Amino acid sequence: MKATQRNFAQTAAGAARKAKIFFFCGPDEAGAHGAAARVIAMLDDPGEKVEIDGGDLKRDPVRLADETRSTSLFGDRRHIVVRANGEEALEALKILTDSDPAEIAQGWPVLIVANGATDKSRSAKLLEKRDDALVAMFYPPDLASVTGEVRRLADAAGLRMGTELAQRIAGSVGLDTRMAASEVAKLALYLDADPQAPRNVTAQDLDAIAAETEDDGMMPLVDAVLSGDAAKVPHELSRFHQLNLNPVGTVLAMERRVAQLAQLAARMGQSGDVAGFVAGEVQSRRLFFRDQPAVTQQLQRWRGPRLARLGEKLIELHRALLADSQAAPLLFAAGCAEIARAAQPRR
Repeated sequence: MKATQRNFAQTAAGAARKAKIFFFCGPDEAGAHGAAARVIAMLDDPGEKVEIDGGDLKRDPVRLADETRSTSLFGDRRHIVVRANGEEALEALKILTDSDPAEIAQGWPVLIVANGATDKSRSAKLLEKRDDALVAMFYPPDLASVTGEVRRLADAAGLRMGTELAQRIAGSVGLDTRMAASEVAKLALYLDADPQAPRNVTAQDLDAIAAETEDDGMMPLVDAVLSGDAAKVPHELSRFHQLNLNPVGTVLAMERRVAQLAQLAARMGQSGDVAGFVAGEVQSRRLFFRDQPAVTQQLQRWRGPRLARLGEKLIELHRALLADSQAAPLLFAAGCAEIARAAQPRR
């Protein structure tokens, strides 16, 4: 079975009942993680969560099949989550899918979130035609789709929220659905809401729980770097370290912004009026109004081959951070400085 973010909501419930192997991929890592969480919530009895790193699985590919047949000390149910990069899970999936179909059906569900993989990867091709597997591809979301997801999360949490507030949350988290889910959870806790006792959400409620997130978030650094604002970058890096923010998460936010710029550039075509085009996107609610100044600057800086090279540079930086966690702060700061210099207007 195959799905994308467009039809995943309609596919997920049936897949959760029928499938045993789930492969979530695509450039929107937050969307892939969110989809895995939704499937887990739909399982009849998910039980204990067993996490496996993709690198460990690549070194020991037999482990996945073994884990699907394992039992806990108390005989509880389990589900297995693999966090992989690219094709790290391929050999393990080959071993698992070579098993007898009845053994797979009786085994624990396996959910693989494969950063850097697509539905064209060998892992996806191995699974896509199987009735007991689901391959789901997630592209970077736009403001409208994340706004819709925020409203869905709010409804499920017992929050009555208008489109404008949902859009504000979507924009404040840089279109990251995982962070949006966290904001909705904080709102529900703050308002003591649940589906049996729903609460109306006001702008003042959002101010109360979102002030810290908006002030301390990663987007000021993301915008300073991608806009080439060299004067702001050192201050934002210092604030970043003081708040102990996550370098990998911030690079992911940069990757989402670059994907957004690519979509905007494709829609804009050959037009040279960047400011007018971006204003139109805000007016049509495809872009959050608070992002207008930064996106206008960034779209002027990054177009065509330069934008493609920026995407490649961020992927390289992402991989380097994952490969060497001890050197991650230094690698991250150097990468930010290099990108900011490249973004500065040419004289």
